[in-house]
Amino acid sequence: MSARRILHIVDDDDDVRESAALLLEAAGFEVVAHASGVAFLEDLDPAVPACVLLDIHMPQMDGIEVQRQLAARGIAFPVIVLTGRGDISSAVQAMKNGAFEFLEKPYVNEILMAAVADAFGKLEATTEDRAATAEARERVAKLTNRETQVMRALLGGLPNKLIAHELDISIRTVEVHRANVMEKLHAGSLSTAVRIALAAGIQPLASGGGRGSAAGSSRLQQAPRLQAAACAQRSGR
Repeated sequence: MSARRILHIVDDDDDVRESAALLLEAAGFEVVAHASGVAFLEDLDPAVPACVLLDIHMPQMDGIEVQRQLAARGIAFPVIVLTGRGDISSAVQAMKNGAFEFLEKPYVNEILMAAVADAFGKLEATTEDRAATAEARERVAKLTNRETQVMRALLGGLPNKLIAHELDISIRTVEVHRANVMEKLHAGSLSTAVRIALAAGIQPLASGGGRGSAAGSSRLQQAPRLQAAACAQRSGR
């Protein structure tokens, strides 16, 4: 993640904006001040991760509406809302809209700093998760349809023999596809491959997920019985 820690301050009160900016800039944050919710939404670049310090009571567009606009645009930056003392209803509404935290004015500087630090902690974690998901999806996109089926079967816990039975291919072919999956996912172990596949949103092979026929469904349903029979045969030897 970028080392920049950008914080948008959205407040129509000049004194609040200036004092908060001085405090937060002294702590190393890159502050961008906006005198209204409208100006903030016009200037905001959703591609640049940031946190938001947002006043609830503003002319033109209040903080609650700003939150709605952010959600409508799919922007999930952590938002700390500022409310008047005792304004519980606005604070509750802001939290329902996904606010990370709310502070009453006049706020205590140390409490504001702690809230901002926590908000950036969440932002960094979210950004890292999104980056990991994007990388996983990029790797999974390299798999062929058959390799994806094999991966889904592995997620379903099926061994090579039952994967071959379900997909109506040879065990050797399963082994080849499985090796290709590991290589394309850059996975040194099955557990790593599973983690990448799950992060990319791959689902376990469903009943009938082989060749899409009733026979495929029957094979998958028979899988536990085949496993049990194989175990019993080995025990009898």
